[in-house]
Amino acid sequence: MTITKEYNGDALTVALQGRLDTNTSPELEKELRESMDDVRSLTLDFADLDYISSAGLRVLLFAHKTMSAKDGMTVKHVNEVVMDVFELTGFADILTIE
Repeated sequence: MTITKEYNGDALTVALQGRLDTNTSPELEKELRESMDDVRSLTLDFADLDYISSAGLRVLLFAHKTMSAKDGMTVKHVNEVVMDVFELTGFADILTIE
């Protein structure tokens, strides 16, 4: 998985490419933990994310809880496969998805 971060003032956009699974979710969690203290809003760009596992969902839940105390978190460009996972797990009701 490739993680690309882009700051715009106190807003952070994180773009993911590849698979967010058991092997790659610790890397994303580490990147988010290091970055979220300095930002008010977080956007996750999933345009190039192919797959998400339960380990990836756990990282999203952590980020969502952390950012809900600030200006929030948005997930953008979710493909059909990932959206199916969100809908089956109830994450579609929790996350702000554009």
